[in-house]
Amino acid sequence: MCAAATFLRDVFGFDSFRPGQEEIVDAVTRGENVLAIMPTGGGKSLCFQLPALVREGVTVVISPLIALMRDQVRALREVGVAAGALTSGNTEEETNEVWEALDHGRLKLLYIAPERLASGAALGMLRRIGVSLIAVDEAHCVSQWGHDFRPDYLRIGELRQALDVPLAAFTATADAETREEIVARLFDGQAPSTFLHGFDRPNIHLAFAAKDSPRRQILDFAAARKGQSGIVYCGTRAKTENLAKALRDAGHLALHYHGGMEAEDRRVTETRFQREDGLIVVATVAFGMGVDKPDIRWVAHADLPKSIESYYQEIGRSGRDGAPAETLTLFGPEDIRLRRSQIDEGLAPPERRSADHARLNALLGLAEALHCRRETLLGYFGETNVTCGRCDLCETPADVFDGTTAVRKALSAALRTGEWFGSGHLIDILLGIETDKVRERGHDSLPTYGVGTEYDRRQWQAVFRQMMGHDLLRPDPERHGGLRMTDAAMPILKGEASIELRRDTIRKANHRPAAKELVSEEDAPLLSALKAKRRALAEATRAPAYIIFNDRTLIEMAETRPTNLDEMARVGGVGAKKLESYGDAFLEVINGEAANLHPSRRKLAGRDSGPLYDKLLEVQADLARGPEGIDKPMSCSASLLAKVASARPDDEWAMSRLLGDKRAERFGAAFLDVLREAG
Repeated sequence: MCAAATFLRDVFGFDSFRPGQEEIVDAVTRGENVLAIMPTGGGKSLCFQLPALVREGVTVVISPLIALMRDQVRALREVGVAAGALTSGNTEEETNEVWEALDHGRLKLLYIAPERLASGAALGMLRRIGVSLIAVDEAHCVSQWGHDFRPDYLRIGELRQALDVPLAAFTATADAETREEIVARLFDGQAPSTFLHGFDRPNIHLAFAAKDSPRRQILDFAAARKGQSGIVYCGTRAKTENLAKALRDAGHLALHYHGGMEAEDRRVTETRFQREDGLIVVATVAFGMGVDKPDIRWVAHADLPKSIESYYQEIGRSGRDGAPAETLTLFGPEDIRLRRSQIDEGLAPPERRSADHARLNALLGLAEALHCRRETLLGYFGETNVTCGRCDLCETPADVFDGTTAVRKALSAALRTGEWFGSGHLIDILLGIETDKVRERGHDSLPTYGVGTEYDRRQWQAVFRQMMGHDLLRPDPERHGGLRMTDAAMPILKGEASIELRRDTIRKANHRPAAKELVSEEDAPLLSALKAKRRALAEATRAPAYIIFNDRTLIEMAETRPTNLDEMARVGGVGAKKLESYGDAFLEVINGEAANLHPSRRKLAGRDSGPLYDKLLEVQADLARGPEGIDKPMSCSASLLAKVASARPDDEWAMSRLLGDKRAERFGAAFLDVLREAG
């Protein structure tokens, strides 16, 4: 076993790499310059943390936010890795501790913010401590095409050349333009070893819905997921406060977050979100890259994001532990007008505005998609042959119709009124409604007056929204939002092209179904007990709950129910340090919970069935992962084992009837052997 794989198992508690990790770790360990684009939750951090343990010297990690650095340092120390951060948020004691570790050669990873590179003393300090590798987290921040541009990232390329050490850059979302600029800025145009390991996050469910009482839609979505950690992104500061209050009034634990809050209030919200289970934060995008909480179970957008990259980065904060997560994005014509006007009224050069419109078009295409959303989303990033089944359109295919005639009528109304009016006035014309505005401008005499009575106002609003989503009409800020046709509209207007629209989006939005359970009904009480223990330990140590164990690890504990430290060590995410720190506490919960929830064994005390129950339990443990030890974990409840011990079925048919087909296939023959041996 290679050194990196050994550290992966012994330090971090994982038996195998995630897809794509191993070849990146190998390249970084060999000292190659590396650019790795991996989905959020794909394990980017391990791709520089493992090489740091294998290589001699110090690995410097350049990261954009203090909160992000502090959380990663805390997580590394929790598993026994010597790591530290030099940030403006450090106490004097923390800074002294980092310097002492550096001076004695103990520190393996040093986290710093890019702004520190502006100091003239930074280069001398990094030379002195023996830096052997630079790792750049959130590398898209170097690009003006990226959505989180940070000017201080531009100094990193110079630092690499000055130290003459390899550099590994990591990001989750970077289109072709962003990747090109990363290479130019960080690697001086010299192509690094590039790994593009897919953008797919198959555990995240994708869903969009047209706005229809958006507050109610968000409240319904949150209600189906009560008790789960979530984020709601809003377009304005006022909306974050109002929606957070509405959620609290509905019985949720919810806080707001935006850039206008006092710094201390923002820190309190960030800290509570990290440490508490089931908290909802309603935020602007100011609540961004610092979110390093792996067990966020859902993300909702109350307003349309600004681009497809922003959308993917924001929903990517959910389900980073690999367990199921859900998303909902609401959108409407006002969102589209706002985003268009923000681009048009910005100070960016024309080519940048054009690129921003293209990015927004990609997001609108996703919102108005007629087929699989994952296929549409990943197609933007250049991925094909996509497998989904985890989006609203795969679960409930869109009801589409040939909208060519309706679109041509709408385009004609816009054209014949000089492209000076918004959808409200154009709909009045199509419906033949003689308003003062229509009459004063003589629009009641147009050929398009009254030609659209086959739809009502609500349906026409949906048609116009979809037309803006398909970029056939754009609001013109110089005409006070009047809708102007794009080049893409002309072939349809001339009868040279057709277009399909969604009929179902003009109907009243359906409520989202209840969230899928993380574990079976039988294991749910134990999972709750394990989470309660985690919360108590986190509060006692003032650490985020996921630092103890993430949701995925607790789920595996609940399903496999380890009975001793050896079995606990085989649970994913339980490394040697965490086993030593927390193994006994969680084993106590598992064993105690089983006794409390399942008094079946105590009822058999003093009867012949008692020892028989114990033997069945022993045989079950041996077969929990199948005869070869590689199958999906499976077990019988205590009450079911008690039934087997008491009823003593004497053939395969009777055993199958008692256990069910799946459990009978795994345990039936062995249980029958136990019963026959007992006579």
